[in-house]
Amino acid sequence: MSDHLPARSRLVHDAIRAAGIPGDIVVLPDAASTAALAADALGVEVGAIANSLVFWSDGEPLLVMTSGAHRVDTKALATRLGRTSITRATPDQVRQATGQAIGGVAPTGHPASLVTIVDEDLAAFPEIWAAGGTPHTVFPLTFPQLVDLTGGTVISVV
Repeated sequence: MSDHLPARSRLVHDAIRAAGIPGDIVVLPDAASTAALAADALGVEVGAIANSLVFWSDGEPLLVMTSGAHRVDTKALATRLGRTSITRATPDQVRQATGQAIGGVAPTGHPASLVTIVDEDLAAFPEIWAAGGTPHTVFPLTFPQLVDLTGGTVISVV
């Protein structure tokens, strides 16, 4: 039941249910706004955390779902995607594109769908965890579920 969830997380809950993903959103006692904090709270490897990073690229938001084990190489990714540049979105751009705050951006539940890249390294984990719309919420899913949920393009981001 999603009644106990923050409003942003209820949107995410509804979106993952509509996509047929059975995992429940977990409310953590402390904010898990970084991959390391989320991994510690959940008792999983940091690589199994699917960081939702919003970038700005060629005049539009770009959501990159990346393993918490590494950083996105924006220059290499821009080259792979044939884009002019990829830069970090500002907090205002993140909020406008996703309706969510940095540290809690989910892969879904946004006002409009976003062009999404999914880090191929996440495929190594049988279960991954993504933010649930706030820095205190996360949910489990599989790599194929993440790709289906986001309509993302699977590619190396490092």
